[in-house]
Amino acid sequence: SSLLLMSGVVVTVGLCRRLARRRLRSRPHLFAFLVEMFSTFQICACTNELSLLGNVEPKPHTALTLTYGFTVLHGLTLAGSTCNPCGTLQPMWGGGTSLRMGGLKIAAQFVAAVLARAFMHFIWSLEMAEPHFGALSQGCSSPMQTTEVQAFCIELLFSVVFQLAVLRAESVNPKYRVHLIALLITMLVYAGGNLTGAIFNPALAFSLHADCFYDKFLSYSLVYWIAPSLGKFLILYVF
Repeated sequence: SSLLLMSGVVVTVGLCRRLARRRLRSRPHLFAFLVEMFSTFQICACTNELSLLGNVEPKPHTALTLTYGFTVLHGLTLAGSTCNPCGTLQPMWGGGTSLRMGGLKIAAQFVAAVLARAFMHFIWSLEMAEPHFGALSQGCSSPMQTTEVQAFCIELLFSVVFQLAVLRAESVNPKYRVHLIALLITMLVYAGGNLTGAIFNPALAFSLHADCFYDKFLSYSLVYWIAPSLGKFLILYVF
């Protein structure tokens, strides 16, 4: 049921992106906003569902396999979208994207994060699959299983590694690049998923753990918003 749900999200987002591409080419700002919103919605919705499958046996093989598979799927179906505020900062820093367009995309990413969370909560309330039972009663299921300082350093390091890999892989054939990036993300999730969740995406972090941001805004904003953004700026400064 979970796989069918995530597949349905991917197909629906693909249709919405195609419709926007056909109808809104003459309105670039609205087109960019909607495409980025649809794309980020797909990643946030699917990752929310994947977060419920972390305890499916055999652990952690099932969760890691699904992480790799859906990361490849996202890479193949969401070409041209960053779906990550940190990724949007790069063209803004380099002058390839205007401040207005960059801000519009970041806004779209956070709007999508909220919509994906609301959508998944509605789906979970229907309790169509076993993993959905009790999912809404968990509240802040904190991914931070270490000190704030260590969590900050982990998310900062993972952001640097990920953004550096993305930059270095630009010259790789796209059909191979998507697998390299998916493998790296899976390795980072395996290495730090039990400590911080290995998210390194501010919009995705908010979608997954909005309740935790409400309860401990300063701690979670430092770890899941400031640390990934700082990692991106370090990469931009060095390269």
